[in-house]
Amino acid sequence: MAFDSLSEKLQNVFKSLRSKGLLTEADVKAALREVKMALLEADVNFKVVKNFIKTVQERAVGQDVMTGLNPGQMVIKIVNEEMVNLMGSKTTELAMRPGQEITVIMMAGLQGAGKTTTVAKLAGKLKLKGKNPLLVACDIYRPAAVDQLKINGEKQGVEVFAMGTGHKPVNIARAALEHAAKNGNRVVLIDTAGRLHIDEEMMNELLEIKAQVDVAQTVLVVDAMTGQDAVNVATMFNDKVGIDGVILTKLDGDTRGGAALSIRAVTGKPILYAGMGEKLSDLEQFYPDRMASRILGMGDVLTLIEKAQEEMDEDKARALEQKMRKAEFGFDDYLESMNQMKKMGGLASVLSMMPGMGGGQLAELENAMDEKKMARIEGIIYSMTPGERANPGILNPSRKRRIAAGAGVDISEVNRLGKQFEQSRKLMKQMPGLMGKRGGKGMFGRFKMPF
Repeated sequence: MAFDSLSEKLQNVFKSLRSKGLLTEADVKAALREVKMALLEADVNFKVVKNFIKTVQERAVGQDVMTGLNPGQMVIKIVNEEMVNLMGSKTTELAMRPGQEITVIMMAGLQGAGKTTTVAKLAGKLKLKGKNPLLVACDIYRPAAVDQLKINGEKQGVEVFAMGTGHKPVNIARAALEHAAKNGNRVVLIDTAGRLHIDEEMMNELLEIKAQVDVAQTVLVVDAMTGQDAVNVATMFNDKVGIDGVILTKLDGDTRGGAALSIRAVTGKPILYAGMGEKLSDLEQFYPDRMASRILGMGDVLTLIEKAQEEMDEDKARALEQKMRKAEFGFDDYLESMNQMKKMGGLASVLSMMPGMGGGQLAELENAMDEKKMARIEGIIYSMTPGERANPGILNPSRKRRIAAGAGVDISEVNRLGKQFEQSRKLMKQMPGLMGKRGGKGMFGRFKMPF
């Protein structure tokens, strides 16, 4: 997951700050040196890091902080606030034209950044907001891009305008605008061509579209896994074409996160959305405060609640909650809970949004819950009788041997599943609100779920 390493290092720094009753200026400077190294290792732009540390230090060694009741906590609060400022303070929405005017959004980016998929993801988001988007296939150099857009558009239930690869992109864009005016599409998303590197031909093509089509927003799609290169790409596109915002893709991958912390500060342009997976629903609005909270190990419960609302089956969730309350939670319910978690991006994704979860812990969870192991767990559970699945307490050694033979696994795997099941049952009891009940106990025992 993104930021795992950075998050873990920062949490270690904060632990040392919290453990001290009083802080000296030397303590603060030593802690900030560690923060500086962690940010640089995360591939955050050097100038950004330098200014960030300078600002935090100036605020943190002030009289109010050093003599306060909890100076360590105050320093952490300052780091959090400045990290939010770094990424833009406020959430930035796509600017839509008023009334019945058509909003044209031109999507740009290098090949391999996931631009075509992201265009379809964004169309899905806009459709959910009651817009009637039109996708426009202007990548004439890669025939597969046109087909890909058509397939993804169909999956999203969004119309795709295409004229094949025999027309100039600017002419396709103009024709698409005429089509939108006749068919009531108030948002037009133009998928432009991506190339392996920035060249003059690419930039001229984008400039030509902007000159002949009234583009309201130019949005750049960049790959977060390219780190500092993503910031360089954003800078060059902004200088040559002009961009209004950025969408970061692959922020769920093995990325150090430097792009997310640098782009706004270097280009002055906001991050609009973050791609958090391969599914067409895996596009999140970018909230600077929530992202800072995740990076600093403070969790992101609001996003978790929104994910639960979007992905979880409310009736099934309530039924599971009732079974947990009555201690009737069996292996069939265990499978159902795993499927619900899978819809939300997996257990590790869910727990990454909870306060205090570090990168090392999440890596272990990812390893423990990969797809192959999940399939083996399903095999073991389906080798049980309905009675055994409903009442795990009756599983004695002879039954476990029969189940292991039926699933084609060693009995140690059946025993391991039994232990995991008990641990999961205990965890579920602690977080009944996740399973969703209006006015229930609340998310993980503390946060209310507004179902």
